[in-house]
Amino acid sequence: MKMISRRQFVKDSLLAASAAGLAPRLRAATTKKLPVAVQLYSVRDVCAKDFDGALGQLAKMGFDGVEFAGYHSYSGKPKALRQRLDDLNLRVAATHLATMALRGDALKQTIEFHQTIGCRFLIVPNDRDFTDPEKSKVLAETFNQVALTLKPLGMACGYHNHASDFKMNGGKTSWDWFAERTSQDVILQQDCGWTVAAGYDPVVLMKRYPGRMRTTHFKPVVVGGDQTKKPIIGQDSVDWPAVLAACIAFGGTEWITVEQEKYLDGISPMACTEMSLAGLKKITG
Repeated sequence: MKMISRRQFVKDSLLAASAAGLAPRLRAATTKKLPVAVQLYSVRDVCAKDFDGALGQLAKMGFDGVEFAGYHSYSGKPKALRQRLDDLNLRVAATHLATMALRGDALKQTIEFHQTIGCRFLIVPNDRDFTDPEKSKVLAETFNQVALTLKPLGMACGYHNHASDFKMNGGKTSWDWFAERTSQDVILQQDCGWTVAAGYDPVVLMKRYPGRMRTTHFKPVVVGGDQTKKPIIGQDSVDWPAVLAACIAFGGTEWITVEQEKYLDGISPMACTEMSLAGLKKITG
């Protein structure tokens, strides 16, 4: 059982109750359409073999944009990559990169590359200091300082959660520590699938940190080995209609990003990703 403070328990209980009460009204009232991207890690093997071909297939599926997890044949070639994306009518939702790309002299190069390809959001998906009680303070300050540099450029940095980031650490989760130590300008890229896998409600977290989930991951997960579920959006364990409504009402979400990390037996990663996109479209209308 997760240990939380009485104050946080009461606060989250109220938030959850409020979210539950608002969900039907929000679903009915929501008409805003958010652009949908795909995290390229979903089809990493295809990207490694034929990056151009992978981008072409994803554009044909109907994705509005992509989120990078490496640049393969376009490493160090931002102008060529931008041209390829423009040819396919794909925008860049965000990128995943290492913290070291935001530090020191590397930051200038990082900014120049991503400005060229039209990427505004620089997201770190993992840093071992994140779950260290003391080192996380320094990490949070790094993000605060980088955010100050990026803001005048219309860019932002942020962090992407995994299930392990919700372990209790000194009375709070590592995710909460980071959120509280960073400014409103630092993005909290919530991976809603990992949130549910960790036993938390994505909607509650969006209400706890409003406006900070400008890019949000829709990752299908099956919790508790439920044999009636499949790791495909709309067939998994996540209440995606409620999450979508919360993205618009509370999260400040500008991009929904599909990330397909589990695949059905006998079905390729590319095909599973397309199935999740189809499931999402049924929800978004």
